[in-house]
Parts: sequence; C-alpha cells; structure tokens
Amino acid sequence: MKELIREFFGFGPQGFTREPEGYFSWQHLTFVTVLMVVMVALAIYFGTTRRTRDERAKNRVLIWAAILIDGFELVKIVLHCVDERDPLGWLIMLPLFLCSIQLITIPLAAFTKGRVKEASLDFVFIFGLLGAVLGTYFAGQNYAAYPVLSFVNVVSGITHSISGFASLYIVLSGMASMKRKNLPIIFAILGGFSVAAYLANVLIDYNYMFLVRGDGTPYDIIFNMVNGNPVIYPILVVGSLALYAALFHLVFHLIKSKPQKGAPLFED
Repeated sequence: MKELIREFFGFGPQGFTREPEGYFSWQHLTFVTVLMVVMVALAIYFGTTRRTRDERAKNRVLIWAAILIDGFELVKIVLHCVDERDPLGWLIMLPLFLCSIQLITIPLAAFTKGRVKEASLDFVFIFGLLGAVLGTYFAGQNYAAYPVLSFVNVVSGITHSISGFASLYIVLSGMASMKRKNLPIIFAILGGFSVAAYLANVLIDYNYMFLVRGDGTPYDIIFNMVNGNPVIYPILVVGSLALYAALFHLVFHLIKSKPQKGAPLFED
C-alpha cells in the first residue's frame, strides 16, 4: 500500500518509477474522456434542474464548484511545497495559466455581486469549456511527462473538468448575462493575467499561459508560424484569446435570438 501511495504521488528522490503512458495514448484518452462525460452529465443535471430556481439556489452550485477547484489546487501546491526534491515547486503552481484563471474567476462568480459577478460568470462561461478541453485532451506537457493515473494528472483533470462544468452549468442554468458592457471587464481580466504571467515568466524562467512556447499544445501552431519570435508570439497568443472571447460573444447572441431589423445585436 505504501508503495502504491508513493507511486501515485511521486514521492521520494526518484519520483515516479513508472514510464508515462504518453500523450494521446489510449490510457490518456480514456481517462480524460471519462472526466468529460461526467462533467457534461453533472452540468446538464444541475443546470436543468436549477434553471427555474431562484438565484440563491443557482449560486449554491457555483459556491461548491469554487470550493472544490480551489481546494484541490491548494492541496497540490502544499504537496509541492513539502516535496524535498523541489521545495520551490510552488513557483510553477501560481494561478497564471489560462485554465487556472478559473481558480479566481469561479469564486468571483460565486461570491461577488453586480457587474463583477456578471463579468466573472461570462468569463467562466467563455473560457471554462475551452480550458477544460485544452487542459485534458491537449495537455501534452502533462501526459508526456507523468503517468496518467498520478496525482499531478488526476488533480489537473479534476480542476479542468470543474472549469468546464462551471461553464456549461452557467449557461444551462440561465446565469450567463453576456452583456456588451461587460466585455471590457472580461478583456481587462484576460489582459491583467497575461501581463502578470509574462512578468512571472521573465522572473522565474517559466511558461505561464504558454506565452514563451507552445509546449505540445495547439499554441505550437502559432509558435511555428512566427518561428518563436519572443515579441510577436505572446502578442498573437493573447490576441487570439481576446478574439475568441469576442467571437464567442457574437456567436452566442446570434444563436440566442435572430436580431430584428434595426434592433441592437447586444444587450446593454
């Protein structure tokens, strides 16, 4: 039993002794597909059953999502801090990836009010599902380095699935406002985290928000297009995310209702 626990967490001077099954291996795809199925099923159940409930009842689900996602991440950070092999491991665990922004925006969506709450709900809706897919199926940096059923990948899979769950739940329960006036706040959140991630990358030589290189993610396409230019590449990464948010907003309203002639497309 001790050996199983040690191997799951990767404790000890040698870390994991198992060879990683590999990125896009059947083990990787099976594991993340199970997570995605559970994520979607829970989102449909809670979203549809609470759609006609009051805001307090709807918000209670988000509170639990916020507690769980931050709780799992906190445990991961603590374990990295006590790992004798890397006592400064917490430096690469800061919430500065696109996916990990949800560690802050989901609690903001759950515990704040007014425009901050509306914008946070929309931010989670827009980026939560994207982060869930990118952080599971396309997490080449994780599944190429660690066994599929290891603490690192299990916690990562759970937290990304919670982000996707929150995204789907917000729209299915009717909590998404998607107002035009909240777009500047969404861009500000994205821009603020991008600047913080870029500065952290410079200070500790890391790759937060994949602003330095693609690391086996779809960002490799952009990286290769510009030959890894250290100025153009991060600008294009952030610009693509902002463009994605704007297009997501537009498509949402086009699907939601066909605009009448002369009527505004967006709700103010």
